[in-house]
Amino acid sequence: MSKHAQPSGEWHHLSASLGSHQAAVDTALAEMAADDVLARIWAHDHTVWKPEPTEITNRLGWIEIAQAMRDQVGQMQALADAVHADGYTHVLLLGMGGSSLAPEVFSTTLLVVDPAAKDALDLAVLDSTNPGAVLAQAERLDLAHTLFIVATKSGGTVETLSFFKYFYNRVSQALGAERAGEHFGAITDPGSKLVDIAERYQFRATFLNDPNIGGRYSALSYFGLVPATLVGVDVPQLLDRAQKAAEQCAADVETAQNPAAYLGAILGELAQAGRDKVTFIVSPALASFGDWVEQLIAESTGKESKGILPVVGEPIGPPEVYGDDRLFVHLHLNGDTSHDAAVQALEEAGHPIVRLCLNDRYDLGAQFFVWELATAVAGHHLGINPFDQPNVEAAKVLARQMVAQYKEKGELPRGESTPLSTQALEAFLGQARPGNYIALQAYVQPTPQAGAALQALRQRLRDRYKLATTVGFGPRYLHSTGQLHKGDAGNGLFIQFTSDAPRDTSIPDQAGAPDSSMSFGVLKMAQALGDRQALRDADRRVVHFHLGSDTIGGMNKLAKI
Repeated sequence: MSKHAQPSGEWHHLSASLGSHQAAVDTALAEMAADDVLARIWAHDHTVWKPEPTEITNRLGWIEIAQAMRDQVGQMQALADAVHADGYTHVLLLGMGGSSLAPEVFSTTLLVVDPAAKDALDLAVLDSTNPGAVLAQAERLDLAHTLFIVATKSGGTVETLSFFKYFYNRVSQALGAERAGEHFGAITDPGSKLVDIAERYQFRATFLNDPNIGGRYSALSYFGLVPATLVGVDVPQLLDRAQKAAEQCAADVETAQNPAAYLGAILGELAQAGRDKVTFIVSPALASFGDWVEQLIAESTGKESKGILPVVGEPIGPPEVYGDDRLFVHLHLNGDTSHDAAVQALEEAGHPIVRLCLNDRYDLGAQFFVWELATAVAGHHLGINPFDQPNVEAAKVLARQMVAQYKEKGELPRGESTPLSTQALEAFLGQARPGNYIALQAYVQPTPQAGAALQALRQRLRDRYKLATTVGFGPRYLHSTGQLHKGDAGNGLFIQFTSDAPRDTSIPDQAGAPDSSMSFGVLKMAQALGDRQALRDADRRVVHFHLGSDTIGGMNKLAKI
């Protein structure tokens, strides 16, 4: 392929400038064609990735889900019509990771394209156990006009069930227990614990998802499309775009002309060549898509001492602040030229670039499918199973141990903290090596102010150390990038922040009852302690700064490094 290579046909908005890496990608495409890799993926052949079918054959339902969901549009629209007729104005989605990231894309991106959707509800996502975040939603919402969607594949996600119990009690207190259930809906797998909960508490609606779809591949299933319907997205059009992309990536399309095969080969081959920090430069209107694709790539590829690090939301800089471990992806809306000059400068400096141009926001339907398939293809090139998450449980187990100690002794274990100073941060980052990355993990209330302070710090660190940087609010990132942090080759330098919560609020032991043995503040700190210990158990380099009551001031202090 040429310098600005691209598959032919209708997929005219994908192109790449790969320089010396183009030959390796072309070779990889030829090998995939010889081995019928794409046809085998469409046939659900687990041997594309591993000799054994465990956590592969029961994780491939996403391949055909866009077509299957067409028959469910009416059911989803019926819920939207019913709650609108009952005077509901808001939806709060309670979920983590794959259950929350696609809904966030729909609520922040696609609603904008349909402002005339008069029946659209205002949707927000709660995916933080920080008590300030929970209280902010509770105090913002008019409970009498709010629908709560409880979304968890397993039905046992501790954060999600804690949110449910808390808000069920709030609604019961405000409106009466006999009316509380009608303010809740569920999205889960058949047979999960949440199915029983929904029945017991008489939820308004329960959507049973295809159990053969993992959370991070679920954007085009009920997990993404029920919230999309509630906010007024034209779901049939979204599915049309996804289906069109699926046809362009079908088994009978020549591998070299298959956009997902091409993109997956780029991701896999450049990662093996050391360009394993795939850095997204995204149109501002599409920013939340970056958070979705971050989980998809990190959780799918970060294992067996391998991994592709997605870098999302990092401020774009001049070529000299980047190392030679970057692959840049410029994802932009047609007509948005805001990043063109900066991307061109990166290309001229020799960095490989992938360009994806969306005709409009509904092309996100195509992007969901193409990135899912491309990530599966990248897993093939890396020799890993892109559908499991073997290291995620470690932090959960340790957090449960912290909670058990709290319930037994009335306090959490004392976690060590490094004095808050630029000298301490410099000493920690003195361990950095080329090809490393810096991960900021913030167990603080996810406010715009905290986000801005973290961005200022990450830019300062990127510019000084020439290393890729990521930012994650805890515990949200545990369900996104946490797998990669423990499963990759150990390239991360982890800076964990905790803070004092000005207010705390209790988690009911059981929905509908007042008893509580733990608060959200305790759960958040247990998760921070558990993840820190899991990182250390995996021989990762980690430093912990406790910011006290001045969260923003503490981060700003470190940004003076």
